Amino acid sequence: MSAILQALRRPGATRDVIAAAPTLSCKPEFNGDAEVPGYEVKAKSGLLDRALDRVVRASGSAPVFVFIQSLLVAWAFLGIPFYNTTIWPVVISDAQAIFSYGFDSLLMRQQLNGYNENLVVVAEIRSRARSTRRMLAAIQARLGTADFQRIAASVASQPMQEVSLPKENLFTRCITWTANALGHIYFVVFFWACMIVWLALGPMNEWSNQYQLDINSATSALMVFIFSFLAILRERHADHLRLCLTSVYHLDGALELRLRALTSDTIPHSPTVIPPLKLNPLQRAITYYADVVGTLVGIALLLAVLIIWACIGPALHFNANWWLLIGTYAGLVGLNDGFVLRHMQALHRRHEDPAFAALAGDDRVTLSELGLPCSTQSSDDEACATKSLSARVSERVNAVCAHEATVLSGVLLIVALLVVASVMHWSETGQLVCNIPPSIVESFFMVILITGHNASDRLRRANLRDMLERRRVLLAFVDAVAETAGSGSEKSSAVEEVERE
Repeated sequence: MSAILQALRRPGATRDVIAAAPTLSCKPEFNGDAEVPGYEVKAKSGLLDRALDRVVRASGSAPVFVFIQSLLVAWAFLGIPFYNTTIWPVVISDAQAIFSYGFDSLLMRQQLNGYNENLVVVAEIRSRARSTRRMLAAIQARLGTADFQRIAASVASQPMQEVSLPKENLFTRCITWTANALGHIYFVVFFWACMIVWLALGPMNEWSNQYQLDINSATSALMVFIFSFLAILRERHADHLRLCLTSVYHLDGALELRLRALTSDTIPHSPTVIPPLKLNPLQRAITYYADVVGTLVGIALLLAVLIIWACIGPALHFNANWWLLIGTYAGLVGLNDGFVLRHMQALHRRHEDPAFAALAGDDRVTLSELGLPCSTQSSDDEACATKSLSARVSERVNAVCAHEATVLSGVLLIVALLVVASVMHWSETGQLVCNIPPSIVESFFMVILITGHNASDRLRRANLRDMLERRRVLLAFVDAVAETAGSGSEKSSAVEEVERE
C-alpha cells in the first residue's frame, strides 16, 4: 500500500537538480576541439520515456507541421461544396478537439523536458565554473600578484571581437518571424476585435446554430494551426539553443583543458545542487495535473473516451448531438490544459531565470577577482532597459494569464458551462455553448503561450551570448598566462582553436 501511495504522490513532486560537468582529462598536448566535447542531451533511462520523447520531437518536426497544414487547407476547400451541411463544421470541431487534446500532452511533456534540460545545463556549467576558479587561484599563487595583475591588464586592454550565436537556417528564421507576429500584443488585440465583431453580428443572425458553428469552425482551425506551430517553434528553438550550448561547452571545455595543463589539477568537478521551487498547495495540484498529462495517462484517457463515444453512437443514431459530444468533452479538457500550460510555462521560467542569473553572477565574480572586463549587462537589466509599451502590456497580460488563480477560474468556467449545458438537456445548442467559449478562450491562451515563449527565448539567447563572451575573455587570459609560462610557442591559442569550428 505504501508503494502505491508513493507512486501516486510522485507526479508533480519537486526535487533537487543535482548535476556535474564531465571532468576532462588533460593530455600532454592540447589539440583543440578534438578533445572538447559539445553539449549532449542526457538520454532518459526508461524505455517508455525515451519513446514518448521521440514522439514529442516528431510532433515538432517540419514534415508533421506541413502535413497538418495541408489537412487544414484541404478542409477549407471542402467547405466550398459542403458549407451548408452540418457535418463540415462539426468535423473540424471534433478533429480539432481530439487533435488539441493529444497535442496538450505532447506540449506539456515538451515544456517539462525543456525545463529539466535547462536546469541540468546550469548545474553542469556552475560545477565547472567552481573548478575554474580553483585552478585560477592556484595559478595566481604561483605567478604572484604583480605578474597576475600585469597579464590581466594586458588582456583587458586588448579589443575583443563581437560575440555572435550560431545562425538559424532560413526555415527556422521564418518560424521565428511568424512567432513574433503571432505573439505580439497587437495580434492579441486583433483577435479580441474579431470576437467583438462576431458578437455584434449575433442579433442580425438571430444567434442561430449556424452563426455559432461559423465561429466554432474558425477558432477550431486557428487552434489546429497554433498547436502545430507551437510544437515546431519550441522544437526549432530548442535545437538552436542546443547548438549555442555546444559552443559554450566547447569554450568551457577548452578553458578547463588549458587550466588543467597549466596546474596539473586532476580533481573532478563537484556536483551543483539547484533546490526545487517552492510551491503553494494550488500550484502543487496544478503541477501534479501537468505531470499526469505529460505522460501516457492523458492519451489513455482520451482513447477510453473515444471507445465509449463510439459505443454510444448507435443509441444516439449518430446524430448531430453525438458528433458534438466528443468535441464537447475534449474541448472542455483542452480548455483546462490551456490554462495549465501557460501557468507551467511561467512557473518554470520563475525557476530557470534565477538559476541562469546565479551562473552569470559566478562568472562576474571570477572576472572581477582577475581584474578582467565584464562588459555585458545582465540579461534581465538589458531586457528592462529596452522594453517598449507593447512589451510591458504583453508582460502584464502574460502575468495575469499565468497566475494560479487564473487556472482556478478556468475550472470554475468549465463547471459553469457544464451546468448551462445540463439545464439545456445537452441539446445541440447546449453543446455549442460548451464548445464555443472554450474554443475562443483556449485560442487566446495558445497565442499567449507563443508570447511567453518568445520572451523566454529572447532572454535565454541573451544569457548564452553573455556566457560565450565571458568565456572568451577567460580563455584569452589563460592564453596569456600560458605564454608567460613559456608554453605559448608550443601550443596554438585556445580561442583560435575553438573559433575554427
